[in-house]
Amino acid sequence: MTIPPIAGAYLFHSREAHTKEAVLPYVPWMHSNRDPYTDATLARAIREGLDSQGRPLNALMPRFALSDADMDALIEYLKQLGSHPAPGVTERELHFATVITPDADPARRKAMLDVMEHYFADKNLFPIGNSLPLRTSGKGQQAKSMFMSHRLWRLHVWDLTGPASTWGAQLDADMKREPVFALVSGLGGSNWAPVHEFCGRRQLPCLFPNVDAPLDNSRDFYPLYFSKGVLLEADLIAGQIAARTHVAPAAPASTVLQVYRLGDAGEAAALALAARLKPLGIAVRNQQLAPAPGGKGVREAVRQGQQSDVLVLWLRRADLADLGDAAKAPASVYVSGLMGGLEHAPLPPAWRGRARMTYPYELPEKRELRVRYALSWFSIRHIPVVDEPLQVNTYIACGLLAETLSHMADNLVQPFMIEMLQTSAERRLINTGYYPHLVLALNQHFASKGGYIVHFAPPEGAQLVADSDWIVP
Repeated sequence: MTIPPIAGAYLFHSREAHTKEAVLPYVPWMHSNRDPYTDATLARAIREGLDSQGRPLNALMPRFALSDADMDALIEYLKQLGSHPAPGVTERELHFATVITPDADPARRKAMLDVMEHYFADKNLFPIGNSLPLRTSGKGQQAKSMFMSHRLWRLHVWDLTGPASTWGAQLDADMKREPVFALVSGLGGSNWAPVHEFCGRRQLPCLFPNVDAPLDNSRDFYPLYFSKGVLLEADLIAGQIAARTHVAPAAPASTVLQVYRLGDAGEAAALALAARLKPLGIAVRNQQLAPAPGGKGVREAVRQGQQSDVLVLWLRRADLADLGDAAKAPASVYVSGLMGGLEHAPLPPAWRGRARMTYPYELPEKRELRVRYALSWFSIRHIPVVDEPLQVNTYIACGLLAETLSHMADNLVQPFMIEMLQTSAERRLINTGYYPHLVLALNQHFASKGGYIVHFAPPEGAQLVADSDWIVP
């Protein structure tokens, strides 16, 4: 099932070969075998499901009972779609940016940029000119439009500085100085909200940044993420605690203690988990640690868990390493895999035997083939692997961008690119990196929807065992 372009230029364009209208970029599923719409026939299509010539549209085409005022506003909106040149697009170049927040780790910044710079260099290695229109027997506009402009990719690095309250203005200044077609990948620390909001405000695609706590707003259109990050982990833990309250002989959980550092991604995760558990009548207490590096205050905070049924640790590696004795910890302990380092989490031996970890990726032994493409590409280009999940995800983000642009031909319209990604990401069957599946659909923003609850087996090693199959909360 494909959806034809709905921009006004396509809806109202004449199908006659001798027209003086501009030739439209070719789209494989464009409908050029019908009369152009008028305002009246387009309103009829939206309300009654009849095309410009009165023929029934596909039964899957929804019908909308809009008022005249709403219909007029909608038609005017469709007319302006794609009517203005997209930013960052010139005859010979496509400009992209990647955004890095000031609290991002410098080593991870270098690792991500190493992948992006090599990928962009590869794209530009053998520049070729624009293709000629295809020679076909057709005499209509479609025959004229089947060509592609081959543009060089240019990468701009936007490093943010200072407090988050200033990032929006910084991004506006960056966009004015270096207009770009989309943001690609990127690296965030504890707060990505200003970047997310900038993309929505400027109607700028924001494609698969590396962030632990993305915003989850179903009304947003332009930001796309690989997963919900720690918010997904909160959903996974909530599901486990909820199941425990309903399934005998497990003792029902009545109190939960969460430990996290203020200003880190765990704060958003803790809020999400508390919201999920509130309708179940489960009391949630929070031990908030100062935003200081290392393990300061961790042991004292964890001791408070002895009065709770469940302990949830939203902590980074340095804090996990300093947990100390687990003798008084609750029997049920959950650890954020994303924050703690996944299978390399430095949990002390006493904790490894009782902790369950959220794991929003495919299991290590199952993803070997999925990451092989990226790791082989890194090896050939002598890219050091500093942070494998980060670098593989960055490579996959660049690959999805390249594939999508190849299908867009010369129809470089930003909403169209988002729609293309939402309807085509699932075609990647193997080269999905750390994820078992990448699936988007219209109005979806997270390509991977689930994860595992795992434990270490044996406790002293790095081998993980899943408690169940892949879970989609």
